[in-house]
Amino acid sequence: MQPLITYLVEDNKTILTNLMETLSEIAHLEIAAHSATQSEASQWLTQHHANWHLAIVDLFLRQGTGLGILAACRDREPHQKIVILTNYATPEIRLRSAALGADAVFDKSTELDGLMDYCIEQASNVRPEPVQEAQREAGLCKRLLS
Repeated sequence: MQPLITYLVEDNKTILTNLMETLSEIAHLEIAAHSATQSEASQWLTQHHANWHLAIVDLFLRQGTGLGILAACRDREPHQKIVILTNYATPEIRLRSAALGADAVFDKSTELDGLMDYCIEQASNVRPEPVQEAQREAGLCKRLLS
């Protein structure tokens, strides 16, 4: 099974630590990196464009917002998902997040189980990278022809 490469954006150290432990343990995610600001997150996600599957983003950050990160990552690949995790999951925030390309919005206080379920589902859908898959298929064809 391929790991679900995940990037976390959270400015509260306690929440960040708890998320990292819980997501790694329950959902079997590989946390690649994390940051606490919009600029750090946007820079990492765009510079490592092909190297992540999921970004979990807090809405209000030390500098900037999760909405700014969504806007910066609008051109991501279809398999790359971004979810907003916030204490302010109002209908307006959900609509605005969806309009900017969020794949889901979860409330920190009432929807953590939903976030875990989402992460587990995404982890089960991770496919090998196209190059690895092509190499595997080429090897299979070669064995079948010999």
